[in-house]
Amino acid sequence: MEKFIENFALTIAFFSRIALPDSLGSKINHDAKLGEAAALFPVAGFVIAIPPALVWFVASLYLPATIAAGLAIGCGLLITGGLHEDGLADCADGLGATSDRERALEIMRDSQIGTYGCLALVLSVGLRWAALASLGPVSGILAILICNSGARSVMTIAMQFSSYARPDGLGKQANDMPKSGFMIAMAIAFGIAAVLGWHWGIIALALACLIAWFFLKRLEHRLGGYTGDGLGALEQIAEITILITLAGAWS
Repeated sequence: MEKFIENFALTIAFFSRIALPDSLGSKINHDAKLGEAAALFPVAGFVIAIPPALVWFVASLYLPATIAAGLAIGCGLLITGGLHEDGLADCADGLGATSDRERALEIMRDSQIGTYGCLALVLSVGLRWAALASLGPVSGILAILICNSGARSVMTIAMQFSSYARPDGLGKQANDMPKSGFMIAMAIAFGIAAVLGWHWGIIALALACLIAWFFLKRLEHRLGGYTGDGLGALEQIAEITILITLAGAWS
């Protein structure tokens, strides 16, 4: 139980800006590597999704769906600090600007955002916004919870089946994921998807995994593996896929 609490606190602290109570914050082992806590990625995603889900539900009862969806997505961005969106933008800039591996990796480390990154962010936010706005108050809550928990688990696909493309970097911690971490993360994510979304939840997450796999192959072809930004892009691709699939099924 002590290890579970430690890993849970680590994932929440990494994936969000949520201020943990001292009882949890003191459990964080700052020398621990993120990959060791990968089994709890979908749990962290589920917890992080609760505030946006509540914002969506309340706002959708009194405001037009498009406004409610924007407020919910904005809430999520505040909680995560745009962590995964930043990875998506950097990844788009690096892959879009050049075919040279080293130059692409260099661009992805640049803090400035380029045209490809801007376009990727517009598409990501816009597609998720439109998909969420097409859902009802209750189905929107379920979709937010499924996509946030499922999308975090999708990152473990790269951590399990690929290798880190750089000699160093924060994302290299992912290489330390235990072999059981992938299976546990997927079991939790698909369990959440099944309970909240029944067969459509499972289909949406399965489709997200499939698309993420093809994108991972693209990263391996261009970069020789994944990066921290690549993990963020995988998460965003999964969120978009799950929300669009559920919107098509439930709206």
